[in-house]
Amino acid sequence: MTEQNISMPTKYDPQSIETGRYEWWLKGKYFEAQPESGKEPYSIVIPPPNVTGKLHLGHAWDTTLQDILIRMKRMQGYDALWLPGMDHAGIATQAKVEEKLRADGISRYDLGREKFLEKTWEWKEEYASHIRAQWSKLGLALDYTRERFTLDKGLSDAVKEVFVKLYEKGLIYRGERIINWDPAAKTALSDIEVIHKEVEGAFYHMEYPLADGSGKLRVATTRPETMLGDSGVAVHPEDERYKHLVGKTVILPIVGREIPIVADDYVDMEFGTGVVKMTPAHDPNDFEVGNRHNLERILVMNEDGSMNDLAGKYAGMDRFECRKQIVTDLQEAGVLVEIEPHTHQVGHSERSGAVVEPYLSAQWFVKMGPLAEQALEIQNHDEEKVNFVPNRFENTYNRWMENVHDWCISRQLWWGHQIPAWYHNETGEIYVGKEAPADSENWTQDEDVLDTWFSSALWPFSTMGWPDTENEEFKRYYPTNTLVTGYDIIFFWVSRMIFQGKEFTGERPFKDVLIHGLVRDGEGRKMSKSLGNGVDPMDVIDQYGADSLRYFLATGSSPGQDLRYTTEKVESTWNFANKIWNASRFALMNMEGLTFEEIDLSGNLNVADKWILTRLNETIDRVTILSDKYEFGEVGRELYNFIWDDFCSWYIEMAKLPLYGENEAAKKTTRSVLAYVLDNTMRLLHPMMPFITEEIWQHLPHEGESITVAAWPTVKEEFNFAQDAESMKLLTEIIRAVRNIRAEVNTPMSKQVPLFIAAKDEKTKAILEENRAYVEKFCNPETLTIGVNLEVPSQSMTAVVTGAELFLPLAGLINLNEEIERLTKELEKWAKEVKLVSGKLSNEKFVSKAPEALVAQEREKLADYKEKHEAVEKRLAELKNM
Repeated sequence: MTEQNISMPTKYDPQSIETGRYEWWLKGKYFEAQPESGKEPYSIVIPPPNVTGKLHLGHAWDTTLQDILIRMKRMQGYDALWLPGMDHAGIATQAKVEEKLRADGISRYDLGREKFLEKTWEWKEEYASHIRAQWSKLGLALDYTRERFTLDKGLSDAVKEVFVKLYEKGLIYRGERIINWDPAAKTALSDIEVIHKEVEGAFYHMEYPLADGSGKLRVATTRPETMLGDSGVAVHPEDERYKHLVGKTVILPIVGREIPIVADDYVDMEFGTGVVKMTPAHDPNDFEVGNRHNLERILVMNEDGSMNDLAGKYAGMDRFECRKQIVTDLQEAGVLVEIEPHTHQVGHSERSGAVVEPYLSAQWFVKMGPLAEQALEIQNHDEEKVNFVPNRFENTYNRWMENVHDWCISRQLWWGHQIPAWYHNETGEIYVGKEAPADSENWTQDEDVLDTWFSSALWPFSTMGWPDTENEEFKRYYPTNTLVTGYDIIFFWVSRMIFQGKEFTGERPFKDVLIHGLVRDGEGRKMSKSLGNGVDPMDVIDQYGADSLRYFLATGSSPGQDLRYTTEKVESTWNFANKIWNASRFALMNMEGLTFEEIDLSGNLNVADKWILTRLNETIDRVTILSDKYEFGEVGRELYNFIWDDFCSWYIEMAKLPLYGENEAAKKTTRSVLAYVLDNTMRLLHPMMPFITEEIWQHLPHEGESITVAAWPTVKEEFNFAQDAESMKLLTEIIRAVRNIRAEVNTPMSKQVPLFIAAKDEKTKAILEENRAYVEKFCNPETLTIGVNLEVPSQSMTAVVTGAELFLPLAGLINLNEEIERLTKELEKWAKEVKLVSGKLSNEKFVSKAPEALVAQEREKLADYKEKHEAVEKRLAELKNM
């Protein structure tokens, strides 16, 4: 297409622009990776949302940033792959499906495993289609030919391969340990699936009598219901108060069981009485002490948090009801000597919200030491490491990996990757393999599934066809280039991808990790259901369009920082899009009939043309550099300033002179400049605002089918006009200064008044004379006098700009005293600027270490400020002598 269609609607309506555009892109296959192009690959895998329904603003944020990157890289000529996918989200999805079944009066046990999984797959298919629709509404340039799901066969094969290999290396083991147990979901949780909340509780101080009747030991606990499972009492081996008691026994109150007193370094002699009750089946520290001293493990709770038969008369009670009853019974027995109020951190399940119970259970674990060690090692080598942006998050990652615990990977669910382990029906022997044992009728597969994060940890390479390392896709696109995600899942996901990537591919899974923060409301609060302050990104798009939401998400925060969402901010980006629309319509109406081949910038460019082309070059350079540094907030500011201020406020207004003039050659040149600048501006803006830019670009004279595959703008040295840019700076300063003076004395622009411009030299005078048409157009003087040494009326409003002084004789309008006061303040301002820059230049460290260009720039500033200071000083003296 070479000739534009100027039939753009008068009103900017994002819904009509965006509807159908995504499908149009897909039909053109613009989003598919192009390995046959021979160009350098650039790959990203989408952070997979779980199939539980709606995308949240956080997901919209990281996918928007990734979309910006992939669109820019595609325009720069890379073979850009953005691979989409979804996560099965074991606990969350199973909870949703079970909730739906409960509404119908059915449980998963009524259905059985096979039928339940059929229902869950139906859920997955339904909600996966919803997610795809939301991705398209957001405008994500995904290659759907490569979409993956964590329970796909290929990914399941990768999960089995990893499990078996880690098991064979001794890095996966099955053991009985204290784990985090969710009594509501009835499943184990990893440490990072536990959210700690501050809770008002109490320390319950009790006395355990010595079995020989010689005294009592005082202990304290926040969970008195667990005392039913006590199997010992511990003291420090160096504690003189209790050395003589080690080896003796105490009587467990209420239960009446005799339990030993042991000595262990774990006990803090300075805390409380220095005596600690040991409940090895209900506390991780007690578990370790119990192992060292062969203490019995007595599990007194059921999986649902109720007390079991070992709890005696409390059997069947809920754990918290049991706590209340035990406290009452201890008080009646005279054993409870004090209840001390105590605020402490209590773990809650991230998924169900239930209070997590430390619980003795047989589970599967990953031995993290060796994996963490090699993942940390690559961070010592620049060519191998994962680069965190901002880099402070590398320390966050390193600290967690250095202190990591073994990872509990088994979950008591049905939805997920069933653990590839079988138990012999007679001998209990364990078999681990990718396939069932040959005599499978004699074996029973472990019913548990793997933690969702186990499969998600393999995402960057399992989606590329691994373990087939000869797969062309794997060889071309792995490792991936950039991951964008929030700081809240560095531990959940980022760290696990890194250590699994290193273990199974020998290298990092991605080069860079761009970290963003959390989306908060206008008051800075985290968005949550309980506060009711959540925002559905699809609702925002319905009201303001995807481009407005995307631009806000991309520019509303700097890397690593939280983002505050307010409707007003999104509304302001809509206003920006509307400004772009209106400016584009004006430009298009004035280039009707112009074809791409007719665009000609070799003609007689005026100062405004040269200035806008220079500014475009500067913007291209800055936007490209900042985008590569992931500084999208700064990218947005550069584009906003160029489009709103330079292009709309100045160039379009100045372009009206030749466009509405009689000089056809000047008109043709300005039309070409408008077309060229608008084309390149839309390309720069396209990654952030894909819909409006495609729509405008299609109406412009252009080459190619879609802006998505148009070339990324590059700096054209022939369009760098430094001198003309300085001339334009002078003109805009003059126009602003005149407008400010008029505003101060309430003289509207429509009222003509004389204007005198005293140039500092003949060169400046020549520039002003050459461009006097602009001064006359935008300052509306009754007469315009330009000279070097001018005689000017004494009672004038004045202004000093770089290279010139302005005088507006406003007889009858000017108050001499007020003008002296205004100029005195201006003199003080320039004096401060001179002092500031002089101080900087007198600093030897700055002059010797700062880049030469920066020092030169500061010296130019100093000369300019001194010149302005002298001019204002001179004018003040004249007014005071009147």
